[in-house]
Amino acid sequence: MLFTLTCKIDTHEFDKIPAEGPGILLSNHTTNLEGPLYYVYLRSRKATALGKQELWKNPFTRMVMKAWNIIPVHRGRVDTTAMKKAMERLDQGWFLGVAAEGTRSKTGALRSGRPGAAMLAARKHVPVYPLVHWGLMDIGKNIRRFKRTQVGVKVGKPFYVEVPDGHPNREQLKEITNQMMYQLAAALPERYRGPFSDLSQAPVTYLRFVGE
Repeated sequence: MLFTLTCKIDTHEFDKIPAEGPGILLSNHTTNLEGPLYYVYLRSRKATALGKQELWKNPFTRMVMKAWNIIPVHRGRVDTTAMKKAMERLDQGWFLGVAAEGTRSKTGALRSGRPGAAMLAARKHVPVYPLVHWGLMDIGKNIRRFKRTQVGVKVGKPFYVEVPDGHPNREQLKEITNQMMYQLAAALPERYRGPFSDLSQAPVTYLRFVGE
């Protein structure tokens, strides 16, 4: 109801995500509203996500995180417990939402990616769906103007991460993460692509697109 009243959203893009998993939903991260947005339009699917541990400190957000089956992540270090739980969910056929950058972009443009999604995609060999949005940052401003916000949603080309033994080293993780960020950028309008704006430079050496 909230998004219907305050936003104009083309929800047909969500139909590109299969009804059943497993899979990784790789997303850009600009606002805390994207979690509710994805929950509303993907709730018919068995889906969870990684969320920062700080959200469990507030009683209300803790209740929401538990209701949505969100996996807490301690930022700033490798959280092996969170990674293990994430892999278990993928093994059980869940979709797993991952914010590729690990933290919010204050400008709406992409930032450098974190390696967690690359590790999961390589280890579990499940399809990765680039799921991007833009416009959500304007909701507060537009509500004060009694104006509905145009929110864009796009699902890019799904792909697998291909590493011979499924255990990428540090340099491979860095390169895979870079390649995954370019796939997010390809689904975004140019003004939101940040350092990944030149798509002619997008490498795909570790990626295999679904259907190819």
